[in-house]
Amino acid sequence: MDRPPGWSVRLKLTLSYAGFLMLAGLLILASVWVFLTRVPHVGLIFQPDYQYSVVRDFAPIAAVVLAFLLVFGLLGGWLLAGRMLAPLTRITAATRTAATGSLSHRIRLPGPNDEYRELADAFDTMLARLEAHVAEQQRFATNASHELRTPLAVSKALLDVARTDPNQDTGEIIDRLHAVNTRAIDLTEALLLLSRAGQRSFAPEHVDLSLLAEEATETLLPLAEKHGVTLETGGDLTPTLGSPALLLQLNTNLVHNAIVHNLPGRGTVWIHTTAVHTTAGPGATLLTVENTGDRISPQRAATLTEPFQRGTERVHTDHAGVGLGLTIAQTITQAHDGTLTLVPRGDGGLRITVTLPAAPERTTRGPTR
Repeated sequence: MDRPPGWSVRLKLTLSYAGFLMLAGLLILASVWVFLTRVPHVGLIFQPDYQYSVVRDFAPIAAVVLAFLLVFGLLGGWLLAGRMLAPLTRITAATRTAATGSLSHRIRLPGPNDEYRELADAFDTMLARLEAHVAEQQRFATNASHELRTPLAVSKALLDVARTDPNQDTGEIIDRLHAVNTRAIDLTEALLLLSRAGQRSFAPEHVDLSLLAEEATETLLPLAEKHGVTLETGGDLTPTLGSPALLLQLNTNLVHNAIVHNLPGRGTVWIHTTAVHTTAGPGATLLTVENTGDRISPQRAATLTEPFQRGTERVHTDHAGVGLGLTIAQTITQAHDGTLTLVPRGDGGLRITVTLPAAPERTTRGPTR
Protein backbone atom coordinates (compact mmCIF):
# COMPACT_ATOMS: atom_id res chain seq x y z
CA MET A 1 0.00 0.00 0.00
CA ASP A 2 1.37 3.42 -1.02
CA ARG A 3 1.85 5.80 1.89
CA PRO A 4 3.20 9.36 2.03
CA PRO A 5 6.83 9.63 3.12
CA GLY A 6 7.42 10.48 6.77
CA TRP A 7 10.20 11.01 9.22
CA SER A 8 12.42 8.07 10.02
CA VAL A 9 12.29 6.45 13.44
CA ARG A 10 15.92 7.43 13.98
CA LEU A 11 15.14 11.10 13.34
CA LYS A 12 12.13 10.96 15.64
CA LEU A 13 14.22 9.40 18.41
CA THR A 14 16.96 11.99 17.86
CA LEU A 15 14.52 14.88 18.17
CA SER A 16 12.99 13.24 21.24
CA TYR A 17 16.38 12.87 22.92
CA ALA A 18 17.38 16.45 22.04
CA GLY A 19 14.02 17.85 23.13
CA PHE A 20 14.20 16.06 26.46
CA LEU A 21 17.76 17.30 26.99
CA MET A 22 16.72 20.87 26.16
CA LEU A 23 13.80 20.67 28.56
CA ALA A 24 16.05 19.38 31.30
CA GLY A 25 18.51 22.23 30.62
CA LEU A 26 15.75 24.82 30.76
CA LEU A 27 14.54 23.45 34.06
CA ILE A 28 18.05 23.58 35.50
CA LEU A 29 18.65 27.13 34.29
CA ALA A 30 15.25 28.22 35.61
CA SER A 31 16.10 26.72 38.97
CA VAL A 32 19.40 28.61 39.05
CA TRP A 33 17.65 31.80 38.06
CA VAL A 34 15.07 31.46 40.80
CA PHE A 35 17.80 30.70 43.28
CA LEU A 36 19.79 33.80 42.36
CA THR A 37 16.94 36.28 42.12
CA ARG A 38 14.17 35.10 44.44
CA VAL A 39 15.72 33.45 47.46
CA PRO A 40 15.96 36.03 50.30
CA HIS A 41 19.03 34.70 52.02
CA VAL A 42 21.14 35.22 48.92
CA GLY A 43 20.58 38.94 49.39
CA LEU A 44 19.96 39.80 45.75
CA ILE A 45 16.27 40.53 46.10
CA PHE A 46 17.04 43.75 48.06
CA GLN A 47 19.55 45.02 45.50
CA PRO A 48 17.72 45.94 42.28
CA ASP A 49 20.79 47.30 40.51
CA TYR A 50 22.81 44.22 41.30
CA GLN A 51 19.90 42.02 40.33
CA TYR A 52 19.82 43.67 36.91
CA SER A 53 23.52 43.03 36.43
CA VAL A 54 23.01 39.38 37.32
CA VAL A 55 20.29 39.09 34.68
CA ARG A 56 22.54 40.80 32.13
CA ASP A 57 25.45 38.47 32.84
CA PHE A 58 23.36 35.31 33.25
CA ALA A 59 21.36 35.53 29.97
CA PRO A 60 24.30 35.07 27.52
CA ILE A 61 25.67 32.19 29.55
CA ALA A 62 22.25 30.52 29.60
CA ALA A 63 21.94 30.98 25.83
CA VAL A 64 25.35 29.37 25.26
CA VAL A 65 24.46 26.49 27.54
CA LEU A 66 21.16 25.91 25.75
CA ALA A 67 22.84 26.02 22.34
CA PHE A 68 25.44 23.52 23.51
CA LEU A 69 22.73 21.24 24.89
CA LEU A 70 20.84 21.44 21.59
CA VAL A 71 23.88 20.50 19.48
CA PHE A 72 24.97 17.85 21.96
CA GLY A 73 21.43 16.41 22.11
CA LEU A 74 21.09 16.22 18.33
CA LEU A 75 24.49 14.60 17.72
CA GLY A 76 24.32 12.32 20.73
CA GLY A 77 20.70 11.40 20.04
CA TRP A 78 21.49 10.60 16.41
CA LEU A 79 24.35 8.30 17.38
CA LEU A 80 22.44 6.72 20.25
CA ALA A 81 19.33 6.14 18.12
CA GLY A 82 21.44 4.57 15.40
CA ARG A 83 23.06 2.23 17.86
CA MET A 84 19.73 1.25 19.40
CA LEU A 85 18.11 0.66 16.00
CA ALA A 86 21.01 -1.30 14.48
CA PRO A 87 19.47 -4.72 15.34
CA LEU A 88 16.18 -3.59 13.83
CA THR A 89 18.03 -2.69 10.64
CA ARG A 90 19.40 -6.24 10.42
CA ILE A 91 15.94 -7.68 10.96
CA THR A 92 14.49 -5.41 8.25
CA ALA A 93 17.21 -6.46 5.81
CA ALA A 94 16.50 -10.14 6.52
CA THR A 95 12.78 -9.53 5.99
CA ARG A 96 13.41 -7.94 2.60
CA THR A 97 15.67 -10.85 1.64
CA ALA A 98 12.94 -13.32 2.61
CA ALA A 99 10.40 -11.31 0.61
CA THR A 100 12.43 -12.00 -2.55
CA GLY A 101 11.99 -15.75 -2.02
CA SER A 102 15.30 -16.53 -0.30
CA LEU A 103 14.37 -18.36 2.92
CA SER A 104 17.82 -19.74 3.74
CA HIS A 105 19.05 -16.43 5.20
CA ARG A 106 19.19 -16.16 9.00
CA ILE A 107 19.68 -13.10 11.21
CA ARG A 108 21.61 -14.84 14.03
CA LEU A 109 21.63 -11.65 16.08
CA PRO A 110 24.47 -11.62 18.65
CA GLY A 111 24.32 -10.06 22.08
CA PRO A 112 22.29 -10.51 25.25
CA ASN A 113 18.80 -11.95 25.35
CA ASP A 114 16.81 -8.72 25.08
CA GLU A 115 13.68 -7.78 23.10
CA TYR A 116 15.60 -7.45 19.83
CA ARG A 117 17.25 -10.83 20.32
CA GLU A 118 13.89 -12.47 21.03
CA LEU A 119 12.40 -10.89 17.90
CA ALA A 120 15.35 -12.00 15.75
CA ASP A 121 15.28 -15.56 17.12
CA ALA A 122 11.52 -15.77 16.53
CA PHE A 123 12.02 -14.55 12.97
CA ASP A 124 14.80 -17.11 12.38
CA THR A 125 12.52 -19.87 13.67
CA MET A 126 9.74 -18.70 11.37
CA LEU A 127 12.10 -18.69 8.38
CA ALA A 128 13.30 -22.20 9.20
CA ARG A 129 9.73 -23.48 9.36
CA LEU A 130 8.78 -21.69 6.17
CA GLU A 131 11.82 -23.08 4.37
CA ALA A 132 10.99 -26.62 5.50
CA HIS A 133 7.33 -26.15 4.56
CA VAL A 134 8.15 -24.80 1.11
CA ALA A 135 10.62 -27.63 0.49
CA GLU A 136 7.99 -30.15 1.59
CA GLN A 137 5.39 -28.58 -0.69
CA GLN A 138 7.81 -28.63 -3.62
CA ARG A 139 8.56 -32.32 -3.05
CA PHE A 140 4.86 -33.01 -2.71
CA ALA A 141 4.03 -31.14 -5.93
CA THR A 142 6.78 -33.01 -7.77
CA ASN A 143 5.60 -36.38 -6.49
CA ALA A 144 1.94 -35.58 -7.14
CA SER A 145 2.73 -34.47 -10.68
CA HIS A 146 4.64 -37.69 -11.27
CA GLU A 147 1.84 -39.84 -9.83
CA LEU A 148 -0.80 -38.05 -11.89
CA ARG A 149 1.30 -38.14 -15.04
CA THR A 150 1.64 -41.93 -14.89
CA PRO A 151 -2.07 -42.81 -15.37
CA LEU A 152 -2.44 -40.08 -17.97
CA ALA A 153 0.52 -41.44 -19.91
CA VAL A 154 -0.85 -44.99 -19.71
CA SER A 155 -4.26 -43.79 -20.90
CA LYS A 156 -2.67 -42.00 -23.85
CA ALA A 157 -0.68 -45.10 -24.76
CA LEU A 158 -3.78 -47.29 -24.65
CA LEU A 159 -5.71 -44.85 -26.83
CA ASP A 160 -2.84 -44.72 -29.32
CA VAL A 161 -2.85 -48.51 -29.50
CA ALA A 162 -6.60 -48.59 -30.06
CA ARG A 163 -6.33 -45.98 -32.81
CA THR A 164 -3.41 -47.51 -34.68
CA ASP A 165 -4.28 -51.23 -34.27
CA PRO A 166 -7.84 -51.97 -35.39
CA ASN A 167 -7.40 -55.65 -34.49
CA GLN A 168 -6.74 -54.89 -30.83
CA ASP A 169 -9.29 -56.25 -28.33
CA THR A 170 -11.45 -53.23 -27.51
CA GLY A 171 -12.88 -54.78 -24.38
CA GLU A 172 -9.42 -55.30 -22.89
CA ILE A 173 -8.42 -51.72 -23.64
CA ILE A 174 -11.62 -50.41 -22.03
CA ASP A 175 -10.99 -52.48 -18.89
CA ARG A 176 -7.44 -51.20 -18.60
CA LEU A 177 -8.58 -47.62 -19.21
CA HIS A 178 -11.21 -48.03 -16.49
CA ALA A 179 -8.60 -49.25 -14.01
CA VAL A 180 -6.19 -46.43 -14.87
CA ASN A 181 -8.87 -43.73 -14.62
CA THR A 182 -10.07 -45.17 -11.30
CA ARG A 183 -6.57 -44.83 -9.92
CA ALA A 184 -6.36 -41.22 -11.14
CA ILE A 185 -9.70 -40.41 -9.50
CA ASP A 186 -8.62 -42.04 -6.23
CA LEU A 187 -5.42 -40.02 -6.26
CA THR A 188 -7.29 -36.76 -6.90
CA GLU A 189 -9.76 -37.45 -4.09
CA ALA A 190 -6.89 -38.27 -1.74
CA LEU A 191 -5.19 -34.99 -2.60
CA LEU A 192 -8.41 -33.06 -1.94
CA LEU A 193 -8.88 -34.83 1.41
CA LEU A 194 -5.28 -34.06 2.34
CA SER A 195 -5.84 -30.38 1.58
CA ARG A 196 -9.10 -30.22 3.53
CA ALA A 197 -7.57 -31.89 6.58
CA GLY A 198 -4.59 -29.55 6.58
CA GLN A 199 -6.85 -26.45 6.57
CA ARG A 200 -8.67 -27.52 9.77
CA SER A 201 -11.95 -26.42 8.20
CA PHE A 202 -14.19 -28.33 10.59
CA ALA A 203 -16.17 -27.70 13.77
CA PRO A 204 -14.93 -29.89 16.66
CA GLU A 205 -17.46 -32.37 18.05
CA HIS A 206 -17.36 -34.90 20.87
CA VAL A 207 -16.30 -38.23 19.38
CA ASP A 208 -15.60 -41.67 20.83
CA LEU A 209 -12.49 -42.89 19.03
CA SER A 210 -13.21 -46.50 19.98
CA LEU A 211 -16.51 -46.44 18.07
CA LEU A 212 -14.78 -45.08 14.99
CA ALA A 213 -12.15 -47.83 15.24
CA GLU A 214 -14.93 -50.45 15.34
CA GLU A 215 -16.68 -48.85 12.37
CA ALA A 216 -13.49 -48.80 10.30
CA THR A 217 -12.81 -52.43 11.22
CA GLU A 218 -16.32 -53.52 10.21
CA THR A 219 -16.00 -51.69 6.90
CA LEU A 220 -12.68 -53.31 6.03
CA LEU A 221 -13.49 -56.79 7.38
CA PRO A 222 -14.43 -58.21 3.94
CA LEU A 223 -11.12 -57.00 2.53
CA ALA A 224 -9.22 -58.59 5.43
CA GLU A 225 -11.07 -61.89 5.06
CA LYS A 226 -10.43 -61.94 1.33
CA HIS A 227 -6.69 -61.82 1.91
CA GLY A 228 -6.49 -63.97 4.99
CA VAL A 229 -5.76 -61.19 7.51
CA THR A 230 -7.26 -61.44 10.99
CA LEU A 231 -8.55 -58.27 12.66
CA GLU A 232 -8.63 -57.99 16.46
CA THR A 233 -10.24 -54.92 18.06
CA GLY A 234 -10.48 -53.91 21.71
CA GLY A 235 -9.92 -51.15 24.23
CA ASP A 236 -11.56 -48.47 26.32
CA LEU A 237 -13.91 -45.62 25.60
CA THR A 238 -11.73 -42.82 24.24
CA PRO A 239 -13.57 -39.47 24.10
CA THR A 240 -11.91 -36.73 22.08
CA LEU A 241 -12.83 -33.58 20.16
CA GLY A 242 -12.66 -33.34 16.40
CA SER A 243 -14.27 -34.06 13.07
CA PRO A 244 -16.07 -37.45 13.05
CA ALA A 245 -15.59 -37.77 9.28
CA LEU A 246 -11.86 -37.03 9.37
CA LEU A 247 -11.22 -39.21 12.42
CA LEU A 248 -13.10 -42.06 10.75
CA GLN A 249 -10.90 -41.55 7.70
CA LEU A 250 -7.87 -41.66 10.00
CA ASN A 251 -8.95 -45.04 11.42
CA THR A 252 -9.82 -46.38 7.99
CA ASN A 253 -6.46 -45.40 6.51
CA LEU A 254 -4.49 -46.96 9.37
CA VAL A 255 -6.44 -50.24 9.31
CA HIS A 256 -6.33 -50.37 5.51
CA ASN A 257 -2.58 -49.78 5.56
CA ALA A 258 -2.16 -52.57 8.14
CA ILE A 259 -4.14 -54.99 5.96
CA VAL A 260 -2.45 -54.34 2.63
CA HIS A 261 1.07 -54.35 4.11
CA ASN A 262 0.86 -57.74 5.78
CA LEU A 263 1.69 -61.41 5.45
CA PRO A 264 -0.45 -63.02 2.74
CA GLY A 265 -2.89 -65.56 4.09
CA ARG A 266 -1.59 -65.53 7.69
CA GLY A 267 -1.44 -61.91 8.82
CA THR A 268 -2.94 -60.24 11.87
CA VAL A 269 -3.94 -56.65 12.68
CA TRP A 270 -4.52 -55.44 16.24
CA ILE A 271 -6.57 -52.26 16.81
CA HIS A 272 -6.63 -50.96 20.38
CA THR A 273 -7.87 -47.73 21.99
CA THR A 274 -6.76 -46.45 25.39
CA ALA A 275 -7.77 -43.50 27.56
CA VAL A 276 -4.94 -41.94 29.57
CA HIS A 277 -6.19 -40.15 32.70
CA THR A 278 -4.31 -37.54 34.72
CA THR A 279 -5.02 -35.90 38.07
CA ALA A 280 -4.75 -32.44 36.49
CA GLY A 281 -7.71 -32.99 34.18
CA PRO A 282 -8.41 -34.57 30.78
CA GLY A 283 -5.47 -36.62 29.61
CA ALA A 284 -5.12 -38.17 26.18
CA THR A 285 -6.67 -40.78 23.94
CA LEU A 286 -4.50 -43.37 22.22
CA LEU A 287 -5.25 -45.37 19.09
CA THR A 288 -2.78 -48.16 18.35
CA VAL A 289 -2.78 -50.18 15.12
CA GLU A 290 -0.27 -53.04 14.85
CA ASN A 291 0.23 -55.49 12.03
CA THR A 292 2.42 -58.40 11.15
CA GLY A 293 4.52 -58.16 8.03
CA ASP A 294 8.02 -57.84 6.69
CA ARG A 295 10.75 -56.30 8.81
CA ILE A 296 11.11 -52.53 8.42
CA SER A 297 14.12 -50.52 9.53
CA PRO A 298 13.59 -47.53 11.85
CA GLN A 299 15.01 -45.26 9.14
CA ARG A 300 12.50 -46.57 6.62
CA ALA A 301 9.62 -46.29 9.08
CA ALA A 302 10.43 -42.62 9.69
CA THR A 303 9.77 -41.85 6.00
CA LEU A 304 6.45 -43.67 5.60
CA THR A 305 4.35 -40.59 6.40
CA GLU A 306 5.90 -38.71 3.50
CA PRO A 307 3.74 -38.55 0.37
CA PHE A 308 3.85 -41.53 -2.02
CA GLN A 309 6.05 -43.67 0.21
CA ARG A 310 5.35 -47.40 0.51
CA GLY A 311 6.94 -49.59 3.13
CA THR A 312 6.66 -53.13 1.72
CA GLU A 313 5.11 -55.02 -1.10
CA ARG A 314 1.35 -55.39 -0.77
CA VAL A 315 -0.38 -58.71 -0.27
CA HIS A 316 -2.63 -58.02 -3.26
CA THR A 317 -2.79 -55.94 -6.39
CA ASP A 318 -6.47 -54.99 -6.63
CA HIS A 319 -6.04 -52.17 -4.09
CA ALA A 320 -2.84 -50.57 -5.30
CA GLY A 321 -3.45 -47.38 -3.38
CA VAL A 322 -1.99 -43.98 -4.16
CA GLY A 323 0.75 -43.72 -1.51
CA LEU A 324 -1.04 -41.08 0.56
CA GLY A 325 -2.71 -43.17 3.26
CA LEU A 326 -0.27 -42.48 6.07
CA THR A 327 0.32 -38.92 4.85
CA ILE A 328 -3.40 -38.22 5.19
CA ALA A 329 -3.45 -39.94 8.59
CA GLN A 330 -0.62 -37.76 9.85
CA THR A 331 -2.25 -34.58 8.49
CA ILE A 332 -5.56 -35.44 10.17
CA THR A 333 -3.72 -36.15 13.42
CA GLN A 334 -1.88 -32.83 13.32
CA ALA A 335 -5.14 -31.02 12.49
CA HIS A 336 -6.49 -32.41 15.78
CA ASP A 337 -3.40 -31.30 17.76
CA GLY A 338 -2.19 -34.88 18.08
CA THR A 339 0.91 -36.90 17.26
CA LEU A 340 1.41 -39.97 15.10
CA THR A 341 4.39 -42.26 15.71
CA LEU A 342 5.56 -45.27 13.74
CA VAL A 343 7.70 -47.97 15.37
CA PRO A 344 8.84 -51.18 13.62
CA ARG A 345 7.86 -54.38 15.45
CA GLY A 346 10.71 -56.67 16.38
CA ASP A 347 9.32 -59.71 14.57
CA GLY A 348 8.15 -57.75 11.53
CA GLY A 349 5.40 -55.31 10.75
CA LEU A 350 4.63 -51.91 12.17
CA ARG A 351 3.09 -50.33 15.26
CA ILE A 352 1.34 -46.99 14.67
CA THR A 353 0.20 -44.94 17.67
CA VAL A 354 -2.03 -41.89 17.42
CA THR A 355 -2.21 -39.66 20.50
CA LEU A 356 -5.02 -37.09 20.66
CA PRO A 357 -6.15 -34.73 23.42
CA ALA A 358 -8.96 -36.16 25.52
CA ALA A 359 -12.34 -34.44 25.54
CA PRO A 360 -13.58 -32.75 28.73
CA GLU A 361 -15.66 -34.87 31.07
CA ARG A 362 -19.21 -35.24 29.76
CA THR A 363 -21.54 -37.82 28.32
CA THR A 364 -19.74 -39.17 25.28
CA ARG A 365 -21.70 -39.51 22.13
CA GLY A 366 -20.78 -41.53 19.14
CA PRO A 367 -20.68 -40.00 15.66
CA THR A 368 -23.88 -39.53 13.76
CA ARG A 369 -24.29 -42.27 11.24
